[in-house]
Amino acid sequence: MTLGTLTLYIAIAALILTFAMYRGLKRVQHPGVSFLQNFCGALFVFSGWVKAVDPLGTAYKMEQYFAEFESTFSETWFSFLAPMFPWLSEHAVLFSVVMIVFEIVLGLMLLLGAHRKFTAWAFLLLVAFFTFLTGFTYLTGYVPAGVNFFEFGKWGPYVEANMKVTDCGCFGDFLKLKPKISFFKDVVLLVPALLFVFRQERMHQLFTPRIRNAAVGLATVGLVVYCMSNFVWDIPHADFRPFKVGVNIAERKALEEEAEANVEITHYKITDKESGKVIVLPVEQYLQEFKNYPKEKFDLEQVKTEPAVPRTKISDFEISDLEGNDVTDDILSHPGYSFMLIAYKIPATTSEGAITVKDTLFVYDTLQIEGTDSFTVERRVASVTDRQVTQTTYHFDPSYVERYTKVVNPVMEEAERTGVRVFAITAYADPAKLDDFRHETQSAYPFYVADDILLKTIVRSNPGIVLLHNGTIVQKWHWRQLPTFEVIRAKYGLGATAEQ
Repeated sequence: MTLGTLTLYIAIAALILTFAMYRGLKRVQHPGVSFLQNFCGALFVFSGWVKAVDPLGTAYKMEQYFAEFESTFSETWFSFLAPMFPWLSEHAVLFSVVMIVFEIVLGLMLLLGAHRKFTAWAFLLLVAFFTFLTGFTYLTGYVPAGVNFFEFGKWGPYVEANMKVTDCGCFGDFLKLKPKISFFKDVVLLVPALLFVFRQERMHQLFTPRIRNAAVGLATVGLVVYCMSNFVWDIPHADFRPFKVGVNIAERKALEEEAEANVEITHYKITDKESGKVIVLPVEQYLQEFKNYPKEKFDLEQVKTEPAVPRTKISDFEISDLEGNDVTDDILSHPGYSFMLIAYKIPATTSEGAITVKDTLFVYDTLQIEGTDSFTVERRVASVTDRQVTQTTYHFDPSYVERYTKVVNPVMEEAERTGVRVFAITAYADPAKLDDFRHETQSAYPFYVADDILLKTIVRSNPGIVLLHNGTIVQKWHWRQLPTFEVIRAKYGLGATAEQ
């Protein structure tokens, strides 16, 4: 689905609703204002719902924004704001839930016409906030590498690869919009937002104040519970990400890589570094004139066709062992069933302590064997000295350890006894940390490492459990919802048929 199609559907729904309110309920004071109320309200309810399905996705997106804001402000006169963003990042999940619930409830209030003055101003402020986020994302495309956002004089031509956050997350993973499109969408929404502020008395109101307040209150409570159900107690019931149940990771990865390799260069975009003038030449013409555009004076950008198979995060599915060896093919080509445990983060604190180790110095003596012409080499201790070294000790969150010892590992142990392969993948970390965690949790299966963003995309749980069969995702579970092995075996035919 595209933004245009979605906008059309919402506009039709808003038009039908406005007509019904005008002819049936007789509640419309101004048809144009009511239509915009219904359109913006429905848009906010829908965009909020697709994020409420996956609040962690929005939280991860906000973490990206906060990291970029910290980096940007720390190098300016506004550096005093920079320490605020790590704190916000730590509370990104709470921020995500509050923002999502507020967005949906605000959309409902627009539809109902509840508290018109508050709703009008709240809608304007929220749209302005979204415009700031999407505007920042889009405008970073004009900021070359190594240049701070606020160094306006050093901005260059727009380059999509320069953008710090690749998409705004306005519609979660349901619909990915380019930042430029998202920004202009929010700019357009500022028009009805201002209209509501200055013409709030013309906004329609449905039902009585008591019913409107009750609807808003019940919706707020219900939405908070709904959001939490999609990450605290379970994974999202609707999966808009590429790692869906039924997807064969190996096949999809191969298709995306082949499509990426088959894209064609159609034009070259040439930018004069001094004047900023942009020239677009077809490939054939550029190949004839490339000597006229030396790299010292011009920036060159290739314009390519879109791949036949869109690239997704599956293309980034690359797994390594603790020695750095690629084990991706081994994982995806494994026949039969396997359990893939995903832990994008292993919470731990560290402490440093000094320990004493002994350094032994050996010397080697060459001795002639008595009565012969042969020689032998003997080793002897020359000295032994004590040396102080610093050792890092990892202290793991006890409640996180219990997720493995009491919930996950009993199931995995049963799986391994019946011949099902088990392995864990976590974010890149010190091998010593992962080895200590394995001992702490008594996990016999191997631990591999991968990019944390990839792991967050696969399953919204820490740890999350993924059942694979010949490289295909059969099922995914939140650790709180993991069934017993007997239930899994009965449903999916593990154990005796593990290698089938």
